[in-house]
Amino acid sequence: MLPQKFALAFLIVGLLTGGSLAQASNDPTVAACKSTGLLALQEKSKDISDLVIDMESVAVSKADTRVEDVAIKTVVLGEAYIARNGKTGTPDRFVCLLGDKGKVLLTFFTAQ
Repeated sequence: MLPQKFALAFLIVGLLTGGSLAQASNDPTVAACKSTGLLALQEKSKDISDLVIDMESVAVSKADTRVEDVAIKTVVLGEAYIARNGKTGTPDRFVCLLGDKGKVLLTFFTAQ
C-alpha cells in the first residue's frame, strides 16, 4: 500500500511541475518543508546538523488532489544540501507534499 502512495505522489509531481514557480527565500511553504524535513532526517541520523535548501532550484505547485482520503494542496520540488557535522556534500533532490492548512505530509530526499 505504501509504495502505491509514493508512486501516486511522484505521478502528481510530474503532472504539476509545468505550473510551478521559483520561490523567494522566505517562503513559508518552503520553510515548513525544511523544518519538518530536518527533524525527520535528524531522527534517523544524529550527525545531521542542517538542511540548506537551494532556493534557485525550488518549484512550488498548487494541487487539488488526494492520496486515498488525504488532500494534497501543494507540492514542493527542489534540491537541498544535507549538512553532516557541519559539512555539506552534493545536493539531494527532495519532494515535499503539503495538505490542508499547510501541514507537511511527506518530505522525501533522494541522492542524484
